[in-house]
Amino acid sequence: MSRSGLRIMIRWFPGGRLENIVSLRFFARAGLSLLVSAVICCLPARAQSTIRDAEIEQILRDFTDPILDAAQLRKEDVDVILIDDPSLNAFVARGQNIHLFTGLILASETPSQLIGVIAHETGHIEGGHNVRRMQDMKIASRPAYISIGLGLLAIAAGAGDAGAALIASAPQFSYLNFASHTRGQEASADQAALRYLVATGRTPAGLLEFFENFRDVQLYGENERYRYFYTHPLASDRIEALRRGAQASGLLDMPEDPDDVYKLEIMKAKLFGFIKAPMYVQREYPASDQSVPARYARAISAFRNDSLVQALELTDELIADDPDNPWYQELKGQILFENGKIEDSIEPYRKSLELAGGRQPLLMVALARSLAARGNEGDLKEAEDLLTFATSLEPTNAFAWHELSLVLEKMDRRPEAQLAVAEQAFFYGDCRRALSFSTRAVQELEYNSPKGIRATDITKICSTQVEREERR
Repeated sequence: MSRSGLRIMIRWFPGGRLENIVSLRFFARAGLSLLVSAVICCLPARAQSTIRDAEIEQILRDFTDPILDAAQLRKEDVDVILIDDPSLNAFVARGQNIHLFTGLILASETPSQLIGVIAHETGHIEGGHNVRRMQDMKIASRPAYISIGLGLLAIAAGAGDAGAALIASAPQFSYLNFASHTRGQEASADQAALRYLVATGRTPAGLLEFFENFRDVQLYGENERYRYFYTHPLASDRIEALRRGAQASGLLDMPEDPDDVYKLEIMKAKLFGFIKAPMYVQREYPASDQSVPARYARAISAFRNDSLVQALELTDELIADDPDNPWYQELKGQILFENGKIEDSIEPYRKSLELAGGRQPLLMVALARSLAARGNEGDLKEAEDLLTFATSLEPTNAFAWHELSLVLEKMDRRPEAQLAVAEQAFFYGDCRRALSFSTRAVQELEYNSPKGIRATDITKICSTQVEREERR
């Protein structure tokens, strides 16, 4: 994992939930700019970053894949994406992708709580609820239109205070109507989650605990940390139905799996070390705590605090205790690389990739970066091979495409480098930039070669997209 911006991608998630976008053009055509402001205040838009970390992603897949099997969904069709945000939130967007906020993971007291939320979101995927959310949002806005219209009339009639109160109440009316339309979907996702948990032999206690702990949260209040409950409205009958099903399952009192507990603690420690300031890490994981997660968090925190000697000492201690752990080797490689010790970083990065089975794309990219930076004879070719393999395993890995473009440029293969930049921009959703580079690549790549055909495809797709944008 890196907080230096190298493996953090910025994406736009309005209101923390992509399927709840308010149609601004619809409001604009109606001439209701005040309504736009009123509704948007309830759905704050923000740019958020996604974190890529091989170890955390593997743990999340361990938690998620059995649930997807129980739901009879193809695992390869569902990505689990980690968003760097302290809010307690999760959602499904961009097809069948489950987005989990770091705040949710850090707030999870047990693995069954986190797995329960994952199961609930999987229920939304199986139920096809995302498709209906946009229509629900449009329907939910109708009472707000009435409130805004009455408010404007009241103001025009001289009742300014009453009119302002009606306009101010529009977001609440919108939310209450939205909640009434989505509670059925939420209850359906609850029961689907219960079915998956029982099928996989996991306790539903965590999901029930999660909802009970936050049942009294004011969804449209000021505390954005709990935005999950804006888009997942709770109701007592839902919780009671879930409780009855959990009790009937016979799994309610099942103890937590020790392996799952350890995995959750490792994730939390790693996130804490990378995200939180050192003073908070020391408070949460004091030196007196000699557990592996605590030592891991302190090693990462020392690295983030530019304490090179201490970070290496703590990481080497972890490696000495568990020499076959690929993630400790990865951390050591990152510590060395980001402190300018390029030569020294290659061995732990290479060891990390070997221990992880040789097919981990993020570890391939890390090793390739070090090799390309060192630049000895044969290094660029090995880096190219690693990055080519990584992009074949993860075609949407924009950072891998970026690194490949740099390597190809160093090898004086500019047309291929331009294609790699086009691939990077394409998967970031920047069609204008992708078109600019793919057009250049097409002019110099062999027309019927695989790379020439790919450059042509990107050019055609992005030309169409740019034309559509310009017609709007």
